[in-house]
Amino acid sequence: MEFISGTTTPSWAPYLAAWLATLTLILLARCLHRRPQLNLPPGPKPWPIIGNLNLIGPLPHRSIHALSQKYGPLMYLKFGSFPIVVGSSAEMAKMFLKTNDVVFASRPKTAAGKYTTYNYSDITWSPYGPYWRQARKMCLMELFSVKRLESFEYIRVEELKLLLRNLYKSCGKPTVLKGHLSDLSLNVISRMVLGKKYTEEDHDQNEVVTPQEFKEMLDELFLLNGVLDIGDSIPWLAFLDLQGYIKRMKILAKKFDRFLEHVLDEHNERRRGIENYQAKDMVDVLLQLADDPNLEVKLERHGVKGFTQDLIAGGTESSAVTVEWAISELLKRPKIFLKATEELDRVIGKERWVEEKDIVNLPYIDAIVKETMRLHPVAPMLVPRMTREDCKVAGYDIPKNTRALVMVWTIGRDPELWENPNEFYPERFLGKSIDVKGHDFELLPFGAGRRMCPGYSLGLKVIQTSLANLLHGFTWKLPENMKVEDLNMEEIFGLSTPRKYPLEAVMEPRLPAHLYEK
Repeated sequence: MEFISGTTTPSWAPYLAAWLATLTLILLARCLHRRPQLNLPPGPKPWPIIGNLNLIGPLPHRSIHALSQKYGPLMYLKFGSFPIVVGSSAEMAKMFLKTNDVVFASRPKTAAGKYTTYNYSDITWSPYGPYWRQARKMCLMELFSVKRLESFEYIRVEELKLLLRNLYKSCGKPTVLKGHLSDLSLNVISRMVLGKKYTEEDHDQNEVVTPQEFKEMLDELFLLNGVLDIGDSIPWLAFLDLQGYIKRMKILAKKFDRFLEHVLDEHNERRRGIENYQAKDMVDVLLQLADDPNLEVKLERHGVKGFTQDLIAGGTESSAVTVEWAISELLKRPKIFLKATEELDRVIGKERWVEEKDIVNLPYIDAIVKETMRLHPVAPMLVPRMTREDCKVAGYDIPKNTRALVMVWTIGRDPELWENPNEFYPERFLGKSIDVKGHDFELLPFGAGRRMCPGYSLGLKVIQTSLANLLHGFTWKLPENMKVEDLNMEEIFGLSTPRKYPLEAVMEPRLPAHLYEK
């Protein structure tokens, strides 16, 4: 009662005064040391908690493309609590991937990287540092060296001829092309990486997965590495797994680990007791590197498995998707078909198939490949990067740990770079020195700089030779009940961006019958 009357100060009052004084000093210190106001790139105002996720539809590359048309070639977004910077012009791509390449050289932490790639132990998702630099060196010097790729050319030739024979058997009736193309890619890469094929014809009863399960695992891997998982943007919601993606990732990871353990055990058994063993495939190469005591960072068993999975996934989808898009575009434009076959008949003749060494003499085929990659890049926003430190781009502040997207889909439709950008017109590349090797920033299907796809040269070989031989070996038309205007050109979004509806076409042979039977 004495306190209420105001006659006596309570015993806890000095502590309250001290606490308030301390809090005031902390707030004052924060104000005095507050980071200067950043000059961020333009972009839409984010909502609380979700940021700009409300603006992203089922095809994120198209949603971001529309936003870039409003806010410009350098745009700032927020996905949940994470800042995103988007470059959507050739100039901005150059700033990200060349001028500031080392700053933009890391990767964001994602659920897919954690759960499906042995906790970021693969080439694609590993953060910038000694481990990744060593992985890149392995790719350039060992796995994808010119000598190594040349030594595997016979595999690519054999599998391509098998594809042509199988398509020949389907001539005259509607055929879904994607399955055949996926088989080609999968057979080539599994023989190069694993030393064997995983097809129904070659199925070994001792394998831990069937060929069909193997394909389903790869399809699931492509999907889960491309989804927009809500936990990647709003981490405190990750434990709820609202979309069920993390559960699926964990199930998939167990399946792949069981398969890859079997692969490594088989290879180690084959090498055991043999001095100076000669590597027969890429897993052999990786296991030999893992035994090297002079590596800067020891390559552990989980790293070998992560690399192996990366090589299989990276080599199977991109070429099949690109070739299917190319045939789709040509079915809408018979004149391009005619020009392509005229070049093939003149340079190759009608008594043999196209070989890899012929591509340099087929500029129109090369132009068709480039035009397909311009309009239908497999990874329309490339794989996300992340800044390692604060930097400035075009006068704007880009803070450390900002995620970065390069919109190659938008760059391929830039009217300042391309006349009639939405038209499929291979002639735009004739007589031009533009290539896809990361030097010309208006055409970046494989990226550029330090994090450029290390296996691009292999992918390009498979795309060019398979497309050239499909055009050389067959005439193509749509099924009888289908008109050109009925050909649906919608895509779906994931790790790759394939057609929404697989292409169905009718083929007839162009070459002598004996060529298909060899």
